[in-house]
Amino acid sequence: MLAAIIATPLGSALWPGYGACAEVRPAATNIALPALKSNYFRTSDGVRLHVLEASAKGVAADTAVLAFVTGWSMPASIWDAQLRALGQRHRCAALDPRGQGASAVPTHGYTLDRRTLDIAEFVTRYPKVVLIGWSLGALECLHYVHAYGHDHIAALVLVDSSVGEQPPPAAGNFTDALKADRAKAVAAFVRAIFHSPRPPEQIRQLIDGALRLPLQASIDLLSYPKPREYWRDIAWAFPKPLLYVVTPQFAEQAKNLRRHRPGTRVEIFERAGHALFVDEPRRFDALLEEFVRGLR
Repeated sequence: MLAAIIATPLGSALWPGYGACAEVRPAATNIALPALKSNYFRTSDGVRLHVLEASAKGVAADTAVLAFVTGWSMPASIWDAQLRALGQRHRCAALDPRGQGASAVPTHGYTLDRRTLDIAEFVTRYPKVVLIGWSLGALECLHYVHAYGHDHIAALVLVDSSVGEQPPPAAGNFTDALKADRAKAVAAFVRAIFHSPRPPEQIRQLIDGALRLPLQASIDLLSYPKPREYWRDIAWAFPKPLLYVVTPQFAEQAKNLRRHRPGTRVEIFERAGHALFVDEPRRFDALLEEFVRGLR
């Protein structure tokens, strides 16, 4: 999938009339942006994981937390705009998976089952969550639903990730590129996930952070041993609200998911890169706000 992200031209044409909507801007507010707080917890196998949290004052303790899971090699801080904007009205938390962001970099645990258990131990710190997964994180969230059920989840949001529908993503050689020249491959990936220009310092920090992962771990995370149909079947069976937010590379998969799973909410960000919530944060935040409001 990452190879497809790098190979696919950003901003390609959208199917006419399908899923398009104008950018929605939240109402102006005088509420100060919430401060982000760093917290840590230790997993059942002894790894110290980092969580970024933001919370509005007066939010009921039993209200569902917006729980963000980032993608391959990326830090929780990539959700900064969401934590600060949505944290004005909700309790929000973003996980740094093992080996990423400010979490520890162990020599073990870079498997689908262990990373999903990390998510389970993350979300059980809260009474209930809206689970939001981006890219690799979306697949890990789907596996969480399969392994641990949906009792703890109010809704699921999958962001720009293949869900096993047709057509499959374009094949690529990203793993070979990592083995041949890891620094070059990671730099190309980081630059490719944005459609809008990003500050050079931000790009540099993301590249440096991604290189914290051991090489073999970064490859293992791209090699989860599941057929494409595995992710599709989990999504089809999920009985609670599901929002699928994608760029044009997954638009046909989104169309098929909505056909096979009636009631799925689909939104296409036709002018954004893979990190669509960074490219169009106000639209994404308003969409998520609307989706969460509809759960009540």
